[in-house]
Amino acid sequence: MLVSIAAHAQAPVLFSGSVREITTQEPLQGVHVYVRDHRLGTVTNNAGYYTLALPARDSLTITFSSVGYQTVTRTISSHRPQPLDVYLIPGQTLNEVAIKAQAPLQKGSDLAQMSQIQLPIEQLNKIPALMGEKDVLRVLQLMPGVQKGSEGNAGVYVRGGGPDQNLITVDEAVVYNPSHLLGFFSVFNGDALKQVELTKGGFPARFGGRLSSVIEMSMKEGDRHDLHGTGSIGLIASRFTLEGPLQKGKSSFLLSARQCYLGALTQLLSPRPVSDLPSRSGFGDYNAKLSFDLGARDHVYVSGYTGSDQFRSQQTYDKQVLDAGLNWGNTTGTLRWTHRFSNRTSAHTALIFSQYRMRVVSEETVTAEAPGQPGAILRLEYLSSIRDLSLKQDWDLYAGSGHQLRFGFQITPHRFTPSAVVTAESQAASLSRTSDQAIQVVESGAYVEDFWQPTDRWRINAGLRLSYFWHKQTQYARPEPRLSVGYKLPGDWTLKGAYAQMNQYVHMLSNTGVGLPTDLWVPTTDRVKPQQSEQIALGVVKDINSDITLTVEGYHKTMKNNISYREGANFLVTDITATGDKARWEDNVTAGRGWSYGGEVMLQKKTGRLSGWIGYTLSWTQWQFAELNGGRRFFPRYDRRHDLSLVAVYELSKRINVSGTWVYGTGQALTVPLARYYASANNPEHTTTPAANPFIDTRNVKDYGEKNSFRAEPYHRMDVSLQFHTRRKSWENIWELSVYNAYNRRNPFYYSLEGKGGSEGIASKSVLYRYSLFPVIPTVSYRFTF
Repeated sequence: MLVSIAAHAQAPVLFSGSVREITTQEPLQGVHVYVRDHRLGTVTNNAGYYTLALPARDSLTITFSSVGYQTVTRTISSHRPQPLDVYLIPGQTLNEVAIKAQAPLQKGSDLAQMSQIQLPIEQLNKIPALMGEKDVLRVLQLMPGVQKGSEGNAGVYVRGGGPDQNLITVDEAVVYNPSHLLGFFSVFNGDALKQVELTKGGFPARFGGRLSSVIEMSMKEGDRHDLHGTGSIGLIASRFTLEGPLQKGKSSFLLSARQCYLGALTQLLSPRPVSDLPSRSGFGDYNAKLSFDLGARDHVYVSGYTGSDQFRSQQTYDKQVLDAGLNWGNTTGTLRWTHRFSNRTSAHTALIFSQYRMRVVSEETVTAEAPGQPGAILRLEYLSSIRDLSLKQDWDLYAGSGHQLRFGFQITPHRFTPSAVVTAESQAASLSRTSDQAIQVVESGAYVEDFWQPTDRWRINAGLRLSYFWHKQTQYARPEPRLSVGYKLPGDWTLKGAYAQMNQYVHMLSNTGVGLPTDLWVPTTDRVKPQQSEQIALGVVKDINSDITLTVEGYHKTMKNNISYREGANFLVTDITATGDKARWEDNVTAGRGWSYGGEVMLQKKTGRLSGWIGYTLSWTQWQFAELNGGRRFFPRYDRRHDLSLVAVYELSKRINVSGTWVYGTGQALTVPLARYYASANNPEHTTTPAANPFIDTRNVKDYGEKNSFRAEPYHRMDVSLQFHTRRKSWENIWELSVYNAYNRRNPFYYSLEGKGGSEGIASKSVLYRYSLFPVIPTVSYRFTF
């Protein structure tokens, strides 16, 4: 008992390196780095770096895998640690099949993170699209837990949240209105994107400011060795992207542009006079990015986006041309510097700019005082905008003993202009301005999170975010705990659970709930509290084989301080004729609560000649506002009980592939009239009673029931696509034949209660009419790469 024996275990050896794409040399984020024999793994960060502690052994086998890239395996000696840089090849090798005793695990089954989906851009280009326009948000609508808006709308509604509760970023810059063409297309040009990642639950502590989801989009950095380009010509728009080196191997550029010519096409095909048609309608967007490697430890990039929509019409009235139009657009910019201090520590610093502007113009004539004189023109302009300038810093630190720390902060001064009205009674008259003062607020947050692997079977990601908001005398400082846990079960099953609290300090006011550009962005103030949510999720993941994964998740989310317009209110809240104090926009809103819960199933095949997924969602979403629907609970517009998506891509040969999607969803919850009738109005100027003349001072009145008590017909649609690839040297041509709504389903866009039949101007009965938007739409498009 008095004899002591000292034993020293071998200390783990720290390995690090980077993962890049072999052709463009771009760093790859989220690549899975895994040592199966020891059940050790990690993922690359935003700059493509990874750090992994391995036991000291003569040889270890490390697997590098990512969706859309061929898996790479490297054998190393841990006695002589050296930086291990790996290059992944896009696509999948189909010429040979390697059979192994143990297949590599998929990323989704062995990490603590849950409710996260990566969308390969290559797969985006193969899925059928409306009018040939490949759209990232439309593909995300096909994922479980993501509800679709109305027919043709590209908005996303994640686990019961509204469109304003999605944090949508491009190279870390926030995009407030991600829609083109009144919501039919998104602002994201797929040719300029490298990676898209959706997180709908179990949010890591580094994310904040929204309640429902985070949609991260990263732009390509450009090829560092060769000049490449891609372009397409479609039914309503064309686009072109060019990338290449500035200095071979060290710096690169990317330029991308897209232009819609819908207005010109409409005027060309319409038999009506050109003067009565929109003179300028459509959209355009532009992306640019410069990337620089300043040595082995420093990387800098500058990226920007700008895009705008314009709808303008001119009509002639009383020999005067009247203008009407709607314009909106986004502008973003990011300057980011990544510095790697050592194998254990790296820092990422970013300066970010974001702006959204909306403008409505309307002109009408005012009757002239003298006969024969032209009337004056009354011009009304409505303006609204939001502008951000953010400073953000993130640190990655490998702390040893299975701990990987990430911490940082972000500070964002917001400048809101919620409403501004400008009027002029004639071209020569002085302007009359009525506007709300710009609202200056500051939103910030600091966080720390720890990815910990205590044993071979446990994965834990625990974190805490402290969010802070300031507006004049109003301040909020709120902690947001986050926890995600994964436990490896026998048979390649993984059990996962997550808990997250979120706060949102910016809000969107909408009359329609479909994400139109007239929706108004407003901040938290002394009278409007921040939105809050609490979400719990539980799920299992099963790796059926090396490329098929089954995911089943259930969630429950509560929301409070959601805001909405009061009954009868709208975005034009300023009274331009008032001489006293104006009503603030806060006078037109009311706050309430929300609940959302349900289950999601996804069976996904990621590689091979046949790829795709089946996604199903069963969910319930309810709202309750004291000043809406008599204080009773109701279903919001985007509540859908059942939502099903089938997506398949099949490679018939190296030159031909066919793809198809089929979607089904329970009809939206809508408020429609239950009845209509004629009622007499009390007008003392008329002495004739309605009994003597029933057509004097009578009005058509519609009677509504409870809010959103009507359920629209189910929505379902099939899209198909056939692609032909031909290659000549370095030039590749892709012709695509696609059909949107292949079996011509007349899905409801809106309903209207109208009179039918009868005599003497009085309808004998009321009929509820259903109006549809898109019939079957065949499209031919051409795309090329070089």
